[in-house]
Amino acid sequence: MRRIYEDAAYHTPASCWWRETAPPTDHPQLLGDHRTDVAIIGGGFTGLNAALALAQSDVAVTVMDTEQPGWGASGRNGGFCCLGGSKLGSATMGKRFGDSERAAWHAAERAAVDHVAAVLADHGIDADRHSDGETLLAHTPRAMDDLRNSVTETRATYGVTPQIIAPEALRQHGMAGAFHGGMTIPIGFALNPGKYHAGLAAAVTKSGAQIFGQSPATAIAPSGGAWRVTTPKGTITADKVILATNGYSSEDLPDWLRARYLPVHSSIIVTRPITPVEQAQQGWTSLQMCYDTRFLLHYFRLMPDGRFLFGMRGGLRATPKAEAALSRTIRANFHRLFPEWRNVEITHEWSGLVCLMRSLTPFAGAVPDQPGLYAAMGYHGNGVAMGSYLGARIADSVLRRAATGPMPAFLSHPPKRFPLGPYRRALLAPAYAAAAFLDR
Repeated sequence: MRRIYEDAAYHTPASCWWRETAPPTDHPQLLGDHRTDVAIIGGGFTGLNAALALAQSDVAVTVMDTEQPGWGASGRNGGFCCLGGSKLGSATMGKRFGDSERAAWHAAERAAVDHVAAVLADHGIDADRHSDGETLLAHTPRAMDDLRNSVTETRATYGVTPQIIAPEALRQHGMAGAFHGGMTIPIGFALNPGKYHAGLAAAVTKSGAQIFGQSPATAIAPSGGAWRVTTPKGTITADKVILATNGYSSEDLPDWLRARYLPVHSSIIVTRPITPVEQAQQGWTSLQMCYDTRFLLHYFRLMPDGRFLFGMRGGLRATPKAEAALSRTIRANFHRLFPEWRNVEITHEWSGLVCLMRSLTPFAGAVPDQPGLYAAMGYHGNGVAMGSYLGARIADSVLRRAATGPMPAFLSHPPKRFPLGPYRRALLAPAYAAAAFLDR
């Protein structure tokens, strides 16, 4: 494997809260030679949703993961099932692809949230669901003006009326902190991603698909009109292959992936359960999932058991020195925004890789000039909903049937490569510096 971060970025997190609430299932290692209709590389939300859709259509499916399924971003994220998946502004999207494509994208955003809700309901998955939509909190008075001015556009785009929360009403809504007001969009919900993934994996297995862990793909090559995927102790020959490795992809599996994706660190801390008295002292009692209006945003929520989750973008390297500095930074930001909880113990801390694309939009489609090879990736930090949804939609492509949900055509445009190849992480430093300046 050729990956662009230091090895530590790909280690199992030592202290991840989700792994305690839903310990990963130990799926067997792939041994010997196997034959299947569709092989899926990557056992996260995308791969498993693709597997479920295919297996429910009586297709023989085999899923393999480098570690255990759910080890990567699907088991490390903040559990925000919400709108998003692209970093391309709506107006720019309309200019680039046309108004009908922009409308299809926004319909897909809503459909992605509904898709996850349906998976939870259809398979009886208890994933600690909470939060009535998502709340954006303004980090400056100007950002609050922007939220107020966005109400009409949000209503037209998503067909819902957002609720504006004036600065003086934040405490009344249980959201007191260093903010200048907010806006709640009533679409989406929070969940425990570990429990969602565990329930999804169980549904995939029940549907008849096979799942293998500790089985990294070491080579992918055409073989007699099919594809042959090699792992350390076995092989799979498949008519079709889906790449669902997102930010944990390798530059050479296959070579086509080289430089077409950019992994970015996101870090999370979780506190011990915060008592009702401590919640009242800070003025934060809401179970809403929230994020602020910074370019380098913070995302956070109070969970049903009283623990508080706080996350942020950051880390450019995965060295001990860089990780220690990031650990100090995330704590300082948490304490600045929630000063009454300065002495609340932080019990868990981990990081993971989200995936950016040069187009700032996801990719879900056929790999050019390689018949039978497909990929879905690049959710820009919103993979719970969009990663799940595009997993199901890539299954539609494999089955050569019309998409069973909104699917803008531009998502299947092959992604372009980033400049600087294996050194493209260097692009993040000036971008982060500019974002930090604009966030002031």
